Amino acid sequence: MSFGMDGMPLYAQVASALASDIAAGSLTPGTQLPSEEGLIDRFGVSRATVRKAVEHLMARGLVEIRRGIGTFVSDPKIRQELTELSGFVEDMVALGRKPTARLLDKRPVAADNTVAQHLGLAPGTKVYRIKRVRIADGVAMSFDETYLPLEIGKKIVKNDLEAEPIFALLEGKYGIPLINAEYQLEAVTAEEQVASALGTAVGCAIFLIERTSYTEGLRPIDYEKLYYRGDLIKFVTRLARRPRARA
Repeated sequence: MSFGMDGMPLYAQVASALASDIAAGSLTPGTQLPSEEGLIDRFGVSRATVRKAVEHLMARGLVEIRRGIGTFVSDPKIRQELTELSGFVEDMVALGRKPTARLLDKRPVAADNTVAQHLGLAPGTKVYRIKRVRIADGVAMSFDETYLPLEIGKKIVKNDLEAEPIFALLEGKYGIPLINAEYQLEAVTAEEQVASALGTAVGCAIFLIERTSYTEGLRPIDYEKLYYRGDLIKFVTRLARRPRARA
């Protein structure tokens, strides 16, 4: 490993200089980084050093690789609050973003143990599975797998799922109110299916949210696995302190 005069590895010096350009606005979100050759000429370092510097910036969430195009400065992370049950479209509209969707698949499948447990069904029961990419301002934000009981799923899939949110269909068209939901958040890395859907590299950081939504009578009606790009979003909540018992 090569080191500079101050003892800092050369790749770290290159990464620091580029990070400073991003912070100062010289490289704005969405801007493509200079080519490897351009960075080699600017910093007088090897190709390996440039590549390691870019990897370092990727790990910090400052840049992203768009396959077949190049490396770009990442957009600032969307700040999404987890304070109430809401759908993707509602969240993005509240943040001033334009939400769209791309439908990848919709079909009946046999519920595995996890899906069956969350929907209160026996393993192997037929359910409807819907796969979509959720998009904000033209950028793929999440890959969603939605599982619905078969009979309601048959109704939902007759609609335009690229334009109509499932939550809005359940409540507005089919009269199924959503009362509350259980969220489970987990840090994972993107497997091939998720990476392909989101246009990221395999192994990128992903927020996995498992959400089970309930209707009246605490009946589970919708189970989802939501894979959010870790470099584009952060989740925020506010928690009240439990009253302390008096001594």
